[in-house]
Amino acid sequence: MATPVLVVGHKNPDNDSIAAAIGYAYLKNELMKRTLADDPSQEEMVYIPCRLGPLPEESEAILDEYGVEPPLLISNVSARVKDVMSSPVISVSADAAVIEAGRLLRKHNVRALVVTDEQGKYQGLITTRMIAERYISAMDKASEESAEGLDKEAVAQDLLDSLTQTVSTLTDTDVLTLSEGDLLRDATDDLLSSTLREAVVLDDQGYAIGIVTRSDVTIPPRRNVILVDHNESSQAADGIDEAVVCEIIDHHRIGDISTVQPIRFLNIPVGSSATIVTMQFKEYNVEIPKPIAAVLLSAIMTDTVILKSPTATDVDQAQVEYLAGIIGVDPREFGMHVFECRGGDLDMDVKTLCTADSKEFKLPDGGTILIGQHETVTLQALMNREEEIRSFLKDLRDLNNYEFVLLLLTDIIEEGSTFIVEGDRHKVDRVFGIDSSKACWMPGVLSRKKQVAAPLLDA
Repeated sequence: MATPVLVVGHKNPDNDSIAAAIGYAYLKNELMKRTLADDPSQEEMVYIPCRLGPLPEESEAILDEYGVEPPLLISNVSARVKDVMSSPVISVSADAAVIEAGRLLRKHNVRALVVTDEQGKYQGLITTRMIAERYISAMDKASEESAEGLDKEAVAQDLLDSLTQTVSTLTDTDVLTLSEGDLLRDATDDLLSSTLREAVVLDDQGYAIGIVTRSDVTIPPRRNVILVDHNESSQAADGIDEAVVCEIIDHHRIGDISTVQPIRFLNIPVGSSATIVTMQFKEYNVEIPKPIAAVLLSAIMTDTVILKSPTATDVDQAQVEYLAGIIGVDPREFGMHVFECRGGDLDMDVKTLCTADSKEFKLPDGGTILIGQHETVTLQALMNREEEIRSFLKDLRDLNNYEFVLLLLTDIIEEGSTFIVEGDRHKVDRVFGIDSSKACWMPGVLSRKKQVAAPLLDA
């Protein structure tokens, strides 16, 4: 069975996080095919693109337009029950004889059988221990009779009768049942406190699909994870400390992710993680299908604000031209199309508007801030919602005890951003030389990472 590797970006995923996960997972799977073709004995890995939140509107639109499956939605990278369960299960009918159950246990070298009804649905468990106890009970009776003279035929008949009874007479129905998606750490606690050494894994229809024993959870497995578009534990999936981080592909500052072993860490100062992924396709000479190229291009254009952001580099420009050539589009027109996919700003709910593309940052003094960004082509109309936006930001600040919350409303046409700040504004005012008690237009500010977060963190 192939070992899964989760390729996943940051919380509150933006288009770059989504695209990088899709593109890099596709590339790694293609490289895996090459590896197995050269050496079939190599361990097979399957790379699964994942996300930690809802799809941004532009991501959803582009994926739908080009027929690309969205990344798997997950919330946790801790090991699951399905990672350790034995499958398929060996089962026996409740109407079968106990002796038949014994034969199946010996034949398959297992310690427990799933007992099923006429429809094949789970009823309970029968174990070697239960059958042994039935046998010992017959022997105990023989010992009791020995003082008065052992009736061998009677003992043999009693033993035979016990083994020819139906499995239902021995079935234990008080068995811990699990779902394959349950967190293993929770299942372990339940199993260790259970009277039985085994737990049964059921599907949604009540059919047994696996068995987990105490020995299975003695040394819990660790999921393999590749991080894209970030390298910070605060932005990672829950349970990242229980996983094995195998690679990191990112274009942000170095964060606090730690690993036990050296890993491949590709960190390049470009405008988009999708740029790095595109470069990797070229480095390994792997052809990029048109749908994957469209996804990658959409991410570069949104993350660099159609190459207008100060984070955009000549390297980004080169990848844009390469990807646009594969798709057969004008890059700028394609970029505008992607931004237009976000829908109407006036109809967007305020939570999505303020937090869909937001990140927490730790200040040197230990405080935490939240910086969100929303790119728009209708800034003036959006500012009519300022009171509503400020009210939401105030509640968000109070709920999470942020030092302050800063929202950038970025006008991609006018090439600047309006700052809306709630909380302790002193640092924002000092760093940028503004009075952020009211909305402030900041011409030329397009990059949250380089032009906003970096100065605040360095202050």
